Amino acid sequence: MELYFDPVPLLGDTRESFQGRWSERKWLNVPGPFYGADTDNCGTGRLHAPALVLYEGEHFTEFVYRQPRTPEQLRQLVEAAQQDPFSGYGCDGDDRWTPAAVREWWRDRGRVRQHLTGRLGAWEADDERSGQGSAAAARDYAAYLDGELAGHLRIYLFWLERRRPPEPTDRLPEL
Repeated sequence: MELYFDPVPLLGDTRESFQGRWSERKWLNVPGPFYGADTDNCGTGRLHAPALVLYEGEHFTEFVYRQPRTPEQLRQLVEAAQQDPFSGYGCDGDDRWTPAAVREWWRDRGRVRQHLTGRLGAWEADDERSGQGSAAAARDYAAYLDGELAGHLRIYLFWLERRRPPEPTDRLPEL
């Protein structure tokens, strides 16, 4: 069993870069401590955290499609947040997500998939101009929805319910 990586205590002084408001978070953010809310539209997030951040719609607002699972990924997400002139990334998801809300997001993941599929052509066209790889990231997000995200969310549910990482003998909650 993969243990939960708790990135928030490692933020230190960089926590001030995360001023996003929960009420403004994008619905495409995967549940976890970090999220994109009212971010800029300059397309800088993927330059710093390409395996974690994707853009929503034609306005290029940023959302977190993978939570950081290593200190290096956390460093990349911090850089993305620091480059956002609107300071629109948040890091208080652990205080906001509830097990019921995570399960509701999971039940509604078809909406996420539909959005990814519907925007794929536009991302491919954008990639021809920008070279940021958004279409590949969208495909990665879709594969993540179909693959390991369920396990990651079950571990996150355990974290939310008990505020500790699961041990190998712990039973994980169901989605």
